[in-house]
Amino acid sequence: MSAGLTLDGLFRRAGVRNAQAPALVDPPNRVAFTDDAPRALAFAQADRAISAFAATLRSLGLSTGTIVGLQLPNTVESVIALLGIVRAGMVAAPLPVLWRRQEMAEALRNAGAKAIVTAARIGGTRHAELAMEVAAELFPIRQICAFGDDLPDGVVPLDGVFAGGTAEPPPRRLGDVSAQVIAMTFDVTADGIAAVPHSQAQLLEAGVTVYEASGLAADAPLLSTIPLSSFGGLSVTLVPWLIAGGALHLHHGFDANDFAARSAAMSDGAVVLPGPALGALANAVAGSNRIVALWRAPLGAAAQTPLPNIIDCVPFGETSVIAAARGADDLPDPAVVEAVARIGKPGTVAVGAYQFGQRALDAAVAAADPTAVIAALPDALLGNRLAGHAGDAARIAAGLAARGANPLVAHAFRPRSVS
Repeated sequence: MSAGLTLDGLFRRAGVRNAQAPALVDPPNRVAFTDDAPRALAFAQADRAISAFAATLRSLGLSTGTIVGLQLPNTVESVIALLGIVRAGMVAAPLPVLWRRQEMAEALRNAGAKAIVTAARIGGTRHAELAMEVAAELFPIRQICAFGDDLPDGVVPLDGVFAGGTAEPPPRRLGDVSAQVIAMTFDVTADGIAAVPHSQAQLLEAGVTVYEASGLAADAPLLSTIPLSSFGGLSVTLVPWLIAGGALHLHHGFDANDFAARSAAMSDGAVVLPGPALGALANAVAGSNRIVALWRAPLGAAAQTPLPNIIDCVPFGETSVIAAARGADDLPDPAVVEAVARIGKPGTVAVGAYQFGQRALDAAVAAADPTAVIAALPDALLGNRLAGHAGDAARIAAGLAARGANPLVAHAFRPRSVS
């Protein structure tokens, strides 16, 4: 790739080549988890929405270099918002959708964010209201913006960015654009949540690694279940899509039947999914598509079974990624096996894509009930799952939720049936 290339430059290049071709396609079932009907945007439409989003941020008085927290489901809006923040000359700080008040406040405080972009709701949670609660804790947060309906007073509505129209040109960045920080993701350590900055060059290098390992052709489509809320997500979803310049089909949550049907309707592209899902879905989704598997948990039986057309990807925390296509034996590359064996950090617990500091986990539970305990138990798909024990589990679960704990922590205390 040429020196000085940027994410926005890659998007514009694809748009010039395929202005009316599909660029972004929503999950067909989006009404089940968030507002508005499914969207499908051509490159020209997406370009206008990105510019309108950037202009909206600038109109709010947010300056170049402002860090903007971003918590959205895996829909068209998540891509438009992230690229709009970058086009506005600001820094996108995407947050996992299961983070609640405790984790969001700590992460955005450490990042120095001054704005939050979210959705009115994701599933049963009113995320616009959640963002308002976080802003009440963090004085530097100046603006809350959201997509969707029935927004709280004071929240800036964003659905208008899809109406089209013209927008002011983006600010011109000076100096070496490849070295400038455009995104910030979050790493959970034993000491808390650390903000990790990423330059254009770092993101492009990681994404090129995945793109080249996948062997994608120009204009190839992607279908991805991996949201843009981590370095791994940006590396396996956003950047390969921008390089290929085809359509990006987004999938939120994990409805296996719907995902398999969407994959079957696509050809000569890439299907991006969590590595542990390979065992259940590899045969259903392959066809002429490559399968990009992102591993954040032990390889397990799915990886030990020979499977064709697999590209295994392993993120090293929030800093780099390794990607390797499987060889003639259809088994993972030894470098991938070694990398997965090193997943996890001392003092932390991994539950699927989510990390928890053990001390913070214990402190949150003790604050709800000093006699309650929580433990990580091995899980074939997630690596670990959380299980809690308390005299009144329902009361502890409600107390943790009220304190803004991650739902995975609160649900560890959910009542269980006894057979």
